Amino acid sequence: MGISIWQIALVLLVVLIVFGVGKLPKVMGDLGKGVKSFKKGLDGEELEDQSKNKSDQD
Repeated sequence: MGISIWQIALVLLVVLIVFGVGKLPKVMGDLGKGVKSFKKGLDGEELEDQSKNKSDQD
């Protein structure tokens, strides 16, 4: 029970209607920056946890 091509097409159509063709590249760029920032934040937390574990073991 996966996502069909028609569901993807419907979502893309709604996005085009809501944001318009002109604003779509800006919206996608902002979304990409947000995802990148989120991943960077997750990596930062993992590094902090690893450094805390090393200092606790010493």
